[in-house]
Amino acid sequence: MRLPTAAILTLISVTSFAQQAKTPVAPSAALTAERAVKYRRPSDLHFSADGSHLICAVSEVNGPTIESHLWLLHVGHDELHQFTFSQKSERLARWSPVSGELAFLSNRAGATQVYVMAPDAGEAQVVTASEPGVSDFRWSPDGRQIAFLAPESAHLQADSEPRIADSEQDLARLWIVDLASRKVRQLTSGDWRIDDFEWIRSNQILAMASDHPRSDAWNDALYSISSTDSAITLVAQPNQPFNKLETSPGHSQFSYVSTRNAGPIAHDLFVQSAISGAARDITSRIDRAVLQTRWQNETTVLVRVADGFRNRVFRTNLSGIAVAIDLPYSVRDFDVRRDGTLAFTAVGFNRLPEVFVRRTDGILTQVSHLQQDWDAIRLADAEIFRVKSFDGVAIEAALMKPTLANDNRKLPLVLLAHGGPASNFSADYFWFNAWPQLLVGRGYQVLMVNPRGSIGYGEEFVKANRADLGGGDFKDLMAALDSVIARGDTDPERLGIGGWSYGAEMTQSAVTQTNRFKAAVSGQGVFDETSEFGTEDGAAEDEWYFGTPWENPAIFARNSPLSNIRNAKTPMLIVHGQDDHTNPVGQALELYRALKHYGVETELVIYPGEGHLPHQEKHQIDILERMLAWFDRYLK
Repeated sequence: MRLPTAAILTLISVTSFAQQAKTPVAPSAALTAERAVKYRRPSDLHFSADGSHLICAVSEVNGPTIESHLWLLHVGHDELHQFTFSQKSERLARWSPVSGELAFLSNRAGATQVYVMAPDAGEAQVVTASEPGVSDFRWSPDGRQIAFLAPESAHLQADSEPRIADSEQDLARLWIVDLASRKVRQLTSGDWRIDDFEWIRSNQILAMASDHPRSDAWNDALYSISSTDSAITLVAQPNQPFNKLETSPGHSQFSYVSTRNAGPIAHDLFVQSAISGAARDITSRIDRAVLQTRWQNETTVLVRVADGFRNRVFRTNLSGIAVAIDLPYSVRDFDVRRDGTLAFTAVGFNRLPEVFVRRTDGILTQVSHLQQDWDAIRLADAEIFRVKSFDGVAIEAALMKPTLANDNRKLPLVLLAHGGPASNFSADYFWFNAWPQLLVGRGYQVLMVNPRGSIGYGEEFVKANRADLGGGDFKDLMAALDSVIARGDTDPERLGIGGWSYGAEMTQSAVTQTNRFKAAVSGQGVFDETSEFGTEDGAAEDEWYFGTPWENPAIFARNSPLSNIRNAKTPMLIVHGQDDHTNPVGQALELYRALKHYGVETELVIYPGEGHLPHQEKHQIDILERMLAWFDRYLK
């Protein structure tokens, strides 16, 4: 309901690089907010050990939830087909390394459990019985055991009971189930947090874990956990942060993504022998953020990296000699067969995700047709360009333009800022990238910029906005905007700005530094870095950027839109999930109160049950429609 005079509105049940086109194609049917959120998302591709099958998860919003089911490809049959059909969801499918069986997680019978089934016949058999539910699992190298993560059932608490912060009882434990006998053994207990794990041998697990789980700092290390006596031994302490732990097919090596020199994100791929020796950085010559890794054999690793607006795949050996694989699309996800056959999800600004297979001779075959009900809608492509910022640094940006005739009138433009900070805009279609498509269909130009601090331009570029949010990055946005306005097609009196998360923080900061924008939309943003630091889940990344507010209050103030909000004049729509623990909802409440205090036109919409990204279909649609209506109101 709407309270009098711009109070909070709480909605109770509401919820390219594609085809290398040089010029956008006019849509034959209008894209609506309802249509924009209804598309299928293939992910988590995996070849079976013998290479005969490919499995992936395909998800789609459906009312209040996102449903996910498994789809299967018999390699050589050239068409992916749905494999699971439960009334709930299936995800995280993994092949047995020896038998050809498939294991996956599903909540089809209540709490999420591990199920095992054959790819060609039979019913899925549940192999775990965790009352709290399983969050992750891995096959043992001999295929006889499955290790999984789940809290201890004895420590379950009702929602109405008091909760102790950082309670040891809430930690997920590592367990092993023997598939023949179904006997379950608990491997870890006490003050250990397990964040990732892989089998090294049939009696040894390599875990990315912390022995100080109450700490807010990055403090994971790599440990060996014996599956026979639960003994834990320190193996390595990679640079923080690190993630994406994987083992080679023969388990002679393991790899992880870490930083060369102190964060803020895991950036390069490091490889280490499972027996002895130091880790080696094998992607430093590429100098692009590694988003995904897959071992082809004991000496070859494929990596997917962010390279500007495009995600590319490289094949690299253990000496760091990398060769790009020639693909016509940006890649969202991939897997590689032992012979080098590549399966990948192809995306673009004007291409919804589909699965392709690239044979070793380079021939591409599209093996999925998941978006057939989109045939009448043509999405806009983007022009990629570079501009020099205030200090000479080259900044990359993408411009989308409507193609319908406008009688040579200058067009309104909306500048969008991406989340992160250590993220980027990419040639892809997902919920936030539906914003520019809808705006272009409404007659707007849309400008998307990857300012300093973005991934896709090297590790030093990622670090370039440390303790300077709303500083050099804001000037980068303005440099790209001025470059577009100088072309003469844009009406400088009808400019809007908007973003999500860090992009929303940039939006808030921008309107305190300039009155050029006539409308703004802020989604899940940060208004006060100090209060956000004290209330968010996981403050380690913010500590990298700013230190702590108790020691560096001036830095936190300088990087907070709060400090200059008295200068804001731009009408602002604020949208926020009530259950956001990344940027808690108090950030939106503080911003809303400040704008009201200074007489700025504003509206706040809070979405019950939503975290940092909206999951309910009606909420996604509602945000898109409100965003369009807000810009129309002030820019049309």
